[in-house]
Amino acid sequence: MLRIIDRYLLRELAFGGFASAVVLLVVTLGGTITDVLTKVARGRLPGNLVFEILGLRTLDALTILLPLALFIGVLLAYGRLWRDSEMAVLQGVGMPLTGLLRPLTWLAAPVIVGIGLISFWLAPAAQRLSHSLVEEANRSLVVAGLEAGRFVQLPGRGGVIYVGAMNDRGSRFERMFVETERADGDDTRIDVITAERGELRRESDGEGRFLALQDGFRVEGRIGHDDFRLLRFKGNDIALADNESDDTPEALKRAAPTGELLASNEPVQSAELHWRLAAPLSAAILAVLAVPLSRTRPREARYASVLVALLCYLIYLGWLGFGRALIEQGRAPSFVGLWWVHLPAAGLALWLFWRSDRLAAPAAAAERRKPVARGESA
Repeated sequence: MLRIIDRYLLRELAFGGFASAVVLLVVTLGGTITDVLTKVARGRLPGNLVFEILGLRTLDALTILLPLALFIGVLLAYGRLWRDSEMAVLQGVGMPLTGLLRPLTWLAAPVIVGIGLISFWLAPAAQRLSHSLVEEANRSLVVAGLEAGRFVQLPGRGGVIYVGAMNDRGSRFERMFVETERADGDDTRIDVITAERGELRRESDGEGRFLALQDGFRVEGRIGHDDFRLLRFKGNDIALADNESDDTPEALKRAAPTGELLASNEPVQSAELHWRLAAPLSAAILAVLAVPLSRTRPREARYASVLVALLCYLIYLGWLGFGRALIEQGRAPSFVGLWWVHLPAAGLALWLFWRSDRLAAPAAAAERRKPVARGESA
């Protein structure tokens, strides 16, 4: 069972880590919401999938967010104990610096296991699910925001579109009306298209999408001028802005299951395997590194050590990203991986921990007081 002091330290660590995770999650979610809504407004993402994409992207970001939250949580919790002189009380009862690792282990171990599960399983699954949802949206007018019997804004373009009826899958439609406007010098050109039927198609390369209209009319011209013309067509295609797709071939390889990465010799997938391993490893290294970095003097600035620690984190994360790029480009062997970054970081954490002054035991303090007592009696 945990000692009373261990329970107290564990409670402080849990509160600091939870508060840090909440703040970082709010910041990350705010940026993600802005990015997603901007792309929805431009017709680059389907509006009906906003919440699904937000949740999946947030889950993917946890692999970077949780190690940082654990790092900051330990800094804030143990830093407060140093500033409030509570560590002096621990010094009085003879608790060594290694005693701070016991409650830290109780907190960090389940967090590291959770980060590993997210990094190796949940985050790649979220990336694949996000890709499949967007791919399905590219094939369906319903998911793209069109609805039978309503005038809606043309996705990705300035205009209005109306569909009289469509099938259940949203791939075929009937009685379509499309009106678009665009600048033509100092004038405005209007384009009105009607069609009896049509369907949503994709380019042969799978990138672009367009509306294939059949049996309709097209009226175009400049507003305020008499140069309008009427065209009747058997078939006419209207290009639509393709939905957001960050899923390049390399990105799809990175989202592969972990078992596939283990069996692959491709540099991109080897780099992704080491990157997934880096998430739990970095959390463990940062948790140990935070213990010596949290030591502050009572009158020292409240967040001075936090700024230094964040600088160390950014350097560490930057070198991990650099190492990942080297493996992807084939400039570093895959068996070396990112160990050349992890091992120095772990060595630095252990050295700083060993170098930190241990909390003196009561017996040692008594030995230091004995000569003073003899001198006073003499």
